[in-house]
Amino acid sequence: MSDLFGDAAAPAQPDRLDRPLADRLRPATLDEVTGQEHLLGDNGALRRMIASGRLGSLVLWGPPGCGKTTVARLLADAADYRFEQISAVFSGVADLKKVFERARQHRSTGGRTMLFVDEIHRFNRAQQDSFLPVMEDGTVVLVGATTENPSFELNAALLSRAQVLKFKPLDEAGLTALIARAETEMGRPLPVDEDAKAALVRMADGDGRAMLGLCEEVYAGAGEDILDPAGLEALVQRRAPIYDKAQDGHYNLISALHKCVRGSDPDAALYYLARMLAAGEDPMFLARRLIRMAVEDIGLADPQALPQTIAARDAYHMLGTPEGELALAQATVYLATAPKSNAVYTAMKAAERLARDGGSPTPPNAILNAPTKLMKQEGYGEGYIYDHDTPEGFSGQEYFPEQLGRQEFYSPVDRGFERELRKRLDYFARLRSAKTTGKS
Repeated sequence: MSDLFGDAAAPAQPDRLDRPLADRLRPATLDEVTGQEHLLGDNGALRRMIASGRLGSLVLWGPPGCGKTTVARLLADAADYRFEQISAVFSGVADLKKVFERARQHRSTGGRTMLFVDEIHRFNRAQQDSFLPVMEDGTVVLVGATTENPSFELNAALLSRAQVLKFKPLDEAGLTALIARAETEMGRPLPVDEDAKAALVRMADGDGRAMLGLCEEVYAGAGEDILDPAGLEALVQRRAPIYDKAQDGHYNLISALHKCVRGSDPDAALYYLARMLAAGEDPMFLARRLIRMAVEDIGLADPQALPQTIAARDAYHMLGTPEGELALAQATVYLATAPKSNAVYTAMKAAERLARDGGSPTPPNAILNAPTKLMKQEGYGEGYIYDHDTPEGFSGQEYFPEQLGRQEFYSPVDRGFERELRKRLDYFARLRSAKTTGKS
């Protein structure tokens, strides 16, 4: 052992042995942080911030176990800020007021405070707003950590005052480096063969803390055995994920599922759905994607597609796993076998382009309300025909602004229910033409 590990193989101090491996191996400097070179490299945003001597408020966004808390603490040390840490899970307004007061007192003596808020997305809007004054007057530099997309979970006012830095899940090299550090700390190699070590990396799924926890389980349970993948799985009672939910495998499989549904292949679609569920994918992510398929690829060719997918989502909420997964499977088969149309999707894109590029012309006066006398004098509402008063229930009026003229965005396909919609639109077009000709 001494040849392999040198002096590091010496037994750890008893007080260290009482602490979890992840805590014992927590980086002591920013140079020891693994996997975030894009932020901590020579030209990384955090290196530049440290070099300037002052920290700005930050939102650290990334998956669990990628080093957000550790980096925040080390940043405070490097820039000589006092470090205060709270968790949005356990803290309320009263706790924040106490932290703010301590920061004000520290500032009065010339000190600076970094307030680190773990799970900051769990604070409600009012709680998030309470940070704004102390950020603006320099009482604290706020560093929030979140696993959720800040664009959806944090107030715009808060985001406008902080720089968002995205942390990456640890890749294979980073996780393998952690195993090596664990071996050095423990003073002996991890008792697994190479295949089991690769499986262990997959099990960690980009989470460094989970990686070290798994190593700890293996050291505690393997004894003198060298574990193969089957022995590893039996020991830790965890199957290696089929794909990494934050990396290419995740996007490859959801893309495959979507394209199988679009291509009307229910068998292949079920296969990819099953693979994602087996890998531990969030069923609500799959439900959201099925809802998207219903409106993007099927649309009004089958108006029941959207209710089917929403019902599947609700059924999963009620049933949970494994019964709820059958609801997702049923929706998948329904979508795959439904007639397909992206006519509404392409129509909306065309309408958005015109709305963006066509200026802001006023609608025709005939379809404007006239709640005041002045508006009536200006011709608002003049000439409007109430469609229900016509024999066909269709007035044939022009609703587009005069500057734009008549536009056509929606063109139904000759499949499913859109066949009927095509007939209706053709009927309306004939009526419109006849009424226009009659007026002329």
